[in-house]
Amino acid sequence: MSIRIYLTGPLAIEVDRKTLVGERRFRGKQTRVAFAYLAAERARPVPRDDLVEVIWPGEMPPAWDVALSAVVSRLKGVLSAAGLDALGCLITSGFGLYRLMAPGDVWIDLEAATAAIDEAEVALRVGDMGRILGPATIASNICRRPFLPDCNGPWVEAQRDRLARQLVRALECHTHMWLATGEATLAVETAIEAVTLDPLRESAYRLLMQAYAASGNPAEAARTYLHLQTLLSEELGAAPSLETAALYRQIASLRTA
Repeated sequence: MSIRIYLTGPLAIEVDRKTLVGERRFRGKQTRVAFAYLAAERARPVPRDDLVEVIWPGEMPPAWDVALSAVVSRLKGVLSAAGLDALGCLITSGFGLYRLMAPGDVWIDLEAATAAIDEAEVALRVGDMGRILGPATIASNICRRPFLPDCNGPWVEAQRDRLARQLVRALECHTHMWLATGEATLAVETAIEAVTLDPLRESAYRLLMQAYAASGNPAEAARTYLHLQTLLSEELGAAPSLETAALYRQIASLRTA
């Protein structure tokens, strides 16, 4: 038996690839946020005050204790109605603490994305390019999915930012791999996406410069550097790093060779 919990895209709980709980079962924004938070923090008991702040960021209802009990009771009912409590997937509460309990081998997409990007970067560090594609693709696929799109609050925004950063890391891994395997056009595509997502990330610009150079377009690589130089000056009052400047000079020498 395998339990999979999806927090990106439509909320869902699957057992053996069959959806037992779809997003419509999580009625209301508060219920969806509460479930996502408890699932993301399943390794620890969550204090009541933390859960309240996530559910009602900056606007705690007058009878917040009653409202919180209603949200948690609704979640417990959703899991129970699907028979998930009998499988060890349930919410416990007591002493002002809440926790989503689940079997040790439960799969949660946020955790899978983190593990996948870490695996891809380890493969990159040891130069094992053949091991990058699978985990980097898993990470990028998960990170592209929207996270609680109709909800707001500091915790929700932090999760979205984290997913965006992980996507950029996955794109960089892909770019390294495409460069190593001679797929310069694909390297340009993934590097452009990384730069678009994080316009001040120098490592992404360096990869884009390398990708343009590898594709036979050193002039565009040079323009990429000059764009970065202007952007850093205007936004941060800084200059490109020595590593980026050295890469620019190396590419510039190709243009004059």
